[in-house]
Amino acid sequence: MTIDILQTLFKRHKETSLYHRYITNAHITPLLSTLGDNFILETIGHSVLNKPIYAVKVGSGEKRILMWSQMHGNESTTTKAIFDVLNTLNDNHKETSHILKTCTLYSIPILNPDGAEAYTRINANAVDLNRDAQALTQAESSILKEAFDRFKPHFCYNLHGQRTIFSAGSTNKPATVSFLAPAQDEACTVTDNRKVAMEVIGVMNTLLQNVIPNQVGVYDDSFNMNCVGDTFQSQNIPTILFEAGHYPNDYPREQTRKFIYLSLMESLDYISNNDITGNRYKTYYNIPENQKCFFDIIIRNAHVYSKNDNSCVDIGILYQETLRDGVVEFLPKVEKIAVLDNFFGHYEISANGNTVKKEDGSELEIGHENVFVMINTKKISLLLK
Repeated sequence: MTIDILQTLFKRHKETSLYHRYITNAHITPLLSTLGDNFILETIGHSVLNKPIYAVKVGSGEKRILMWSQMHGNESTTTKAIFDVLNTLNDNHKETSHILKTCTLYSIPILNPDGAEAYTRINANAVDLNRDAQALTQAESSILKEAFDRFKPHFCYNLHGQRTIFSAGSTNKPATVSFLAPAQDEACTVTDNRKVAMEVIGVMNTLLQNVIPNQVGVYDDSFNMNCVGDTFQSQNIPTILFEAGHYPNDYPREQTRKFIYLSLMESLDYISNNDITGNRYKTYYNIPENQKCFFDIIIRNAHVYSKNDNSCVDIGILYQETLRDGVVEFLPKVEKIAVLDNFFGHYEISANGNTVKKEDGSELEIGHENVFVMINTKKISLLLK
């Protein structure tokens, strides 16, 4: 599909009731009940705290695609995109009807509903589900494995969100969307099914370069069999990791949501129209590997410590995502005080060699939250604008 068609479909079918970063079962349950007759809604199990885990099946085609989101409860951007896709497939478009005829899509919008409600990466037992693929100690891990075994997918989409620290290569471009065709052995062998995953990623990257040029990255493919993607890849099922990252001034991740939607729809279109062999996998290697080159804020050229009167440093600040009364707030915390010449800030402030202190006049400390700083006598807010 063309970029114009995809952008039009997104604008028409964006699920407006899902917004910002806090997405839970309470938000998606009303939406699931309104899906059309061609959707099959299932409760495939329950979380540690007995919350239902839902799955939605749509399509009648032979090519089976399994996707799951919010394995980490605080990574909700891809959940929003799933509902945008479901809304699109719920309408009778000539542009998308072929997907439902050739593919069957099985999606788990929130795998970790306890973590989603608490807005934590881990589940209610403080376990990272993406490190539990082999031990299967958690209810949610077993539910995903059972869905995999029952559905027998031809493709797996492992949908996540990533921090604002990541850059696309060692550049001043954020990794707004990242991908990975996970390894399936210690040698990171480029197997036939990895090539298939790489080919699909290459197609999505080509599309995204039209809208976010140089803002797509890949993760390194170091192998960890405890990770779900590596485990499913090791069973010779092409598996793709999606990571929703930062777009300038988009902390609610509403722009990134669109780019994930475009990626999902483009991949579904490509899979439905092609028998993918992996022969075109080499375009995957055109995508730069993610680096950690960003802070949310950098205050440049600052006097910080009174004992170092003759030297200036930079102050790297990261936002801490905190849930308060059902709203995710972003609280600035000093992460690093050093010369940060090889780093970039999503927002930068020049201190021009002036003294930077806490609001009360004391020295800044690494690991401390600071809503305001004083640059000489001027009070500067570090909160999102």
